[in-house]
Amino acid sequence: MLKGAVGSRYAEALYTIAEREKSVEVIEQELIAVDAVVRDNRDLQKVLYHPRITSEDKKSLLSELLSGKVSQVTLEFLNLLVDRQREQFLSVIVEYYINLANKARNITEAKVTSAVELTAKEQKEMAALLDKITGKKVETSFSVDPSLIGGVVVRIGDRVIDGSIRTRLATLREHLRQIS
Repeated sequence: MLKGAVGSRYAEALYTIAEREKSVEVIEQELIAVDAVVRDNRDLQKVLYHPRITSEDKKSLLSELLSGKVSQVTLEFLNLLVDRQREQFLSVIVEYYINLANKARNITEAKVTSAVELTAKEQKEMAALLDKITGKKVETSFSVDPSLIGGVVVRIGDRVIDGSIRTRLATLREHLRQIS
C-alpha cells in the first residue's frame, strides 16, 4: 500500500513539473536509465539504501554519477527522494510516471499469454485487434504458457480477457458439478 501511495504521489508531482517544462519524454527516458543503473548495480544500491550513509553523501554520489547526463529536473528529483528517504521507491515511481505519460499519449499496455508461440502475423493481428477494442494504441508483450492448453489470456490494466481452454474446461467442470 505504501509503495503505491508514494509511487503515485511522487510520479504525479514530477509529471506535473515535466509537463510544465515540456520535457515529459526526456525525463521519462532519464528515469528509465537511472532506474536500470540502480537495479543492475548492487554496490550503488547498498550505498543509496543504507540508512547510515548521510543524504548529503548520497546526493554527492548521485551528482558525481549523473551530472551532465541527466537534466537538472531529474537530478533535483532524485535529490528530493534522498532527502525524504524515498530512494528505495524509485522503481515504483518510474512505473507510475511511465503510466501517466502513456495515459497522456493514449497508450496502454497489454500482456498476451498464449498456449503456443504466436507467429509474427498473429501477433500483429492481435495488436491491431486490441487497438480497435480499446480505442488506444496498445503496446503488447507476448508470452507462452503451455498450461493454458489452447487459446489466449489478455491482460490490459486490471482487465483480463480469458479465452483459454483451461478456463473453459474449469467452467464446464464446475457446471457439471452443480448439475450432479
